[in-house]
Amino acid sequence: MFTHNEEIRIAADTIRQAARERIAPLAASIDATGELNQEVTTLLWDLGLMTLVFPAEHGGAEQSQGTLLCTAVEEIARHCASSALMLIIQAVGSYPLLHGGSKELLDRVLPRIVAERELAAYLVSEPGAGSDVGNIRTTAVRDGNHYVISGTKCFSTNGPIASFYTVLARTSENGRNGLTFFLVERDTPGFSVGKIEKKLGQRGSKTSEMYLDEVRVPVGNLLGEENKGFNLAMKDFDMSRPAIGAQALGIAEGAFDQMLRHARERKTFGQALCEHQMIQQIIADSATAIEAARGLVYRSAALYDQGQRNTKLASMAKLFASDAAMKITTDAIQVFGGYGYMQDYPVERMFRDAKLTQIFEGANQIQRLVIAREILKETA
Repeated sequence: MFTHNEEIRIAADTIRQAARERIAPLAASIDATGELNQEVTTLLWDLGLMTLVFPAEHGGAEQSQGTLLCTAVEEIARHCASSALMLIIQAVGSYPLLHGGSKELLDRVLPRIVAERELAAYLVSEPGAGSDVGNIRTTAVRDGNHYVISGTKCFSTNGPIASFYTVLARTSENGRNGLTFFLVERDTPGFSVGKIEKKLGQRGSKTSEMYLDEVRVPVGNLLGEENKGFNLAMKDFDMSRPAIGAQALGIAEGAFDQMLRHARERKTFGQALCEHQMIQQIIADSATAIEAARGLVYRSAALYDQGQRNTKLASMAKLFASDAAMKITTDAIQVFGGYGYMQDYPVERMFRDAKLTQIFEGANQIQRLVIAREILKETA
């Protein structure tokens, strides 16, 4: 059985209290306005959550980074998925820099990122390349001591508000073996924000297109090896997919909490709603799915922390938890009846927020392919 150590339990208690007391009251307004809440962002930095995956000397956790990230994301997503997304994107966007940047680059930018509380963005998806990372068309051409990057990125979370961006571009026509990551900073000439998207859910995060028009970056801003960016992106997925599973888990728990409270309080046909057997079946199935999702999320995070290959379990965690969140939020609305369809009740927002977890960082259809291929390799 998976159990957290004492350090993680203490951290979880602190985050849980902060999420319940300081983030939950703001969740509805964050969704309604579609704006990043500065009070929440400040809280996440103050708690040290925005740098969990950084080196310890720059505010990161000394151990169990993946598990702590999932713990923080789960507890916050229970009340506000948009706020939890801030942690995921900061980790995902920072990963190529942290694991591919030279010592000179890290020494130059990490102290500033932490001191000035800069936000990250991860620029991989394009109009013609979402889950198909190998089809990226943004180009980076070597020109002396610089690379010149040109292309369009889409679905860029934090795009309009980030200070540093990890950009995946094509440096060779050799398919997935011709991709390279670069660090691009906000005010670089030729780099601009495009269309800001209007989204179904998780509206408190800003998502946009980003344009790179002959953006020149120093050779020192190359992250990892040239033409090895695909491998770096795949390793990033091994961290991010458990975290997205944790976000889905938190959304499911939040909807379950609301469902259970309503089922106890609401009376129909002379008895509490929760006394009806069909409602009890929904409660039982939801609770079982939540526990199963929790096991997958934290087992995959533990493997990541131990430096073991977790690709299969990371995809399982994202797949199962996100599908469970979609089912549980749908059932929660059904238990609420007409009230669940109204914006006055949080299950409507949770239902919309859950959908993204089935789509980003690889749609769930892709997760099934990853899982099957990993199993076939293991059993060959």
